[in-house]
Amino acid sequence: MSGVTVEDVQNRFGLEIVAGVAGIERNVLTSDISRPGLEMAGYFDFYPATRIQLLGKTELSFFNKLDEAERLSRMDQLCTTETPAFILAHNINCPIELHQIADERGIPVMQTEHPTTRFSGMLTNFLEGRLAPMTTVHGVLVDVYGIGVLITGKSGVGKSETALELVKRGHRLVADDAVEIRQVAKNVLIGNAPKLLSHMLEIRGVGIIDMMTLFGASAVKDDKRILMVIDLEAWDPDKVYDRLGIDEEKMKIMDSDLTKLTVPVRPGRNLSVIIEVAAMDYRMKRLGINAAETFSRKLDLAISQDAGKSDEEGIE
Repeated sequence: MSGVTVEDVQNRFGLEIVAGVAGIERNVLTSDISRPGLEMAGYFDFYPATRIQLLGKTELSFFNKLDEAERLSRMDQLCTTETPAFILAHNINCPIELHQIADERGIPVMQTEHPTTRFSGMLTNFLEGRLAPMTTVHGVLVDVYGIGVLITGKSGVGKSETALELVKRGHRLVADDAVEIRQVAKNVLIGNAPKLLSHMLEIRGVGIIDMMTLFGASAVKDDKRILMVIDLEAWDPDKVYDRLGIDEEKMKIMDSDLTKLTVPVRPGRNLSVIIEVAAMDYRMKRLGINAAETFSRKLDLAISQDAGKSDEEGIE
């Protein structure tokens, strides 16, 4: 699981910090958001202190009706050592009591111009993506016709060279060599490059190249949902490779299953074109058009018709 700090949230949404700047490096440990309405009324039995506290017009309009002692008491209970940050929606001014206690305890208070409900959804989506279970896979991730294709295989088999050719053909590189994969939901995997390797591609004999500098911003992408895996392996003349594509192979990453194709590599095979066709075929299958199954049905029909003719000739 990757870490998220309050500063990451601030930078992602362009928030203005108005108090508690000393705690900007506090960690955010959960993607759940709290709107402390009951807490403003004094009910703290189940206060989720580890969540980011989002305050809107409803909470603060009620808060402003309390007397001074109650306002201090509520903010004193809200500002715990576990509380990562407060965010004020609609650019509402920070209450004096919150400003004072947050500064003393180093709990950041930030403002956003977005409405409360809308910002809550945006923040939850961001945190769920960043706090999702993560693993790192050796391979190359490319966006081919909108399909996230993870290219795997042994070192030196030609993964990076294939990715370079795909970029030259108008597709986009997401990650080379190391792909960080987050499972944001069941069977939903998002891949990206580590910060150090972002937009970089390694070609043996040439070295490390910056794909954005060479090919422009349209040649790279920060992250992409992975929908299929293509495993490149050296051609084995004794191995029987799938020639129809009826039996679908799967690869498990964390708790998610991905469609997997094994593509043998030998001189003369254009791997980039093969991957393009595989991506297009995957899209067609998702639309319900499966060429392999159609061919199989036609073959079975032709065989049955030939068998019927043979039976008729035998009777005659």
